[in-house]
Amino acid sequence: MGKDLFSNLPDEILGRIVSFLPNESSLETSLLSTRWRDLWNEALVKHGTQEDIIGVVAGFITRFEEFDPLKHPRKLQFHFAEDSVVSATVANNNKLMLHFSPWKEEIQMGYELEFKQTKQHKPPTIKTLYLKSVSCFTSNIAASIVSNLEHLQNLVVIDCKGLESLSVDSTSELHMLTILDCLELKTLHLKTSRLKSFRYRGPLPLLRPEYHFNLRDAMLDFRLGLSCSGLKTKDFDATLLTIKNCEVLTLCKWTFEELIWPSISPLSGSFIFYKLRELWWIDNYHEDEYNTDALFSFLKLCPSLEHLFVTIDPESYSAGGSNSCLMKGTKCTELEHLKLIKFMGFSSRKDEISLAKCLIHLIKGKPPKIKTSDGNCLDAVFVQ
Repeated sequence: MGKDLFSNLPDEILGRIVSFLPNESSLETSLLSTRWRDLWNEALVKHGTQEDIIGVVAGFITRFEEFDPLKHPRKLQFHFAEDSVVSATVANNNKLMLHFSPWKEEIQMGYELEFKQTKQHKPPTIKTLYLKSVSCFTSNIAASIVSNLEHLQNLVVIDCKGLESLSVDSTSELHMLTILDCLELKTLHLKTSRLKSFRYRGPLPLLRPEYHFNLRDAMLDFRLGLSCSGLKTKDFDATLLTIKNCEVLTLCKWTFEELIWPSISPLSGSFIFYKLRELWWIDNYHEDEYNTDALFSFLKLCPSLEHLFVTIDPESYSAGGSNSCLMKGTKCTELEHLKLIKFMGFSSRKDEISLAKCLIHLIKGKPPKIKTSDGNCLDAVFVQ
């Protein structure tokens, strides 16, 4: 075995070597040894006041050089107030991750947050921003940082306790918005015009899209139900128009039954999801036998569907009994392009076979591949 010549080199030289590698290859060097891993994990530690955070983070981003990623630390830990920390990490491909330390539950308060991109001084080229655990005490900081990211294309907001109202204002380059586990959110105002991907997980807030835009990818994971009472079908109509031309869609059974079907049923089958290729359907299982009415009614609106994923979550919200008018009012559409059916969360093979048999009758042409919750495959010929 040859000598490890690299281990004796100073950190500055190792960093210079890495700068000549492609981004993916340079990251893989962290797997070589503890020495290489420590180079990537080195953090710049600073202390100051809450008012200092914006300037410190801005300076940290500005100094980072994508083509010489080890010239300056790619991680920042800024300590402020009492035991409060904001961690900033610059990743390759113009990504910035900001993680605010969670505040104590007893001092959490509800708050509003507005992200508005403005053209001020030339900002660093950050295209993807992850914000985690923003609180009422750090909301102004997060909003100020976003406002300076003129070229932001992808915004991800995660686990912000106390966030009750969020407004996202961007008419420029923002194409992807993801909001996960902000469980107190009651109002989401989207002042965006070019959004192509919207992924949401949590209770359904009042969604207010201000502009018309056609999403390609929409994850509407509202299995936790509603975040506010009094939501009416008409309140969802603007959102329905944004997902009409989706290619990939995640949807809960109750959302279709309670908010979508009442709006489209008077249209007598003219409302069709023509472009939908991939459907992730989230269902509950509160009855003795799995009820397929809502799923089948929706599938008959999806003539181009290629991949179907059905997830059973017994804890998923149910607005009540299924709508008995679903099947009667749905124009029959055969599925000619379906290639894959995947079941997830089913506890009974009997239910999977029963559903598969019913789905086969909707399919025209070659039977699709059918995968069960345990990873096995069902023979399409067997279930016919």
